[in-house]
Amino acid sequence: MARLFALVFLLQIAMAVVALISCLSAEPGEIRSLPRLLWAAVIILLPVVGPVLWFIAGRDRPGAGSDTAPPRPPAPDDDPDFLRTLDADKARRDRELFERWEDDLRRREDEARRNENDEA
Repeated sequence: MARLFALVFLLQIAMAVVALISCLSAEPGEIRSLPRLLWAAVIILLPVVGPVLWFIAGRDRPGAGSDTAPPRPPAPDDDPDFLRTLDADKARRDRELFERWEDDLRRREDEARRNENDEA
């Protein structure tokens, strides 16, 4: 019988610890009904009932109210507008680099022609 009481006591402590961690780490928008500190007091002061109340009434369940949550922005590699701007930026940089190379080539050709004319 003592082992059963010890097991129930340990389960109660474990449930209270998990509920308290859940309560203290929940985002402010995920806590319902009472303020966070009041929920922590309920969890601590009401040994079995407090954690059960927290899990049933105190926090939003995953998936509950998901239609009211704001839509998450797409990942950058899934956003076509972002990818278009990357392509446009890359094309502009490539065009500028190509123009610099052409200008450099013209300058070198002009210098080579002048050197040929000076030697002749």
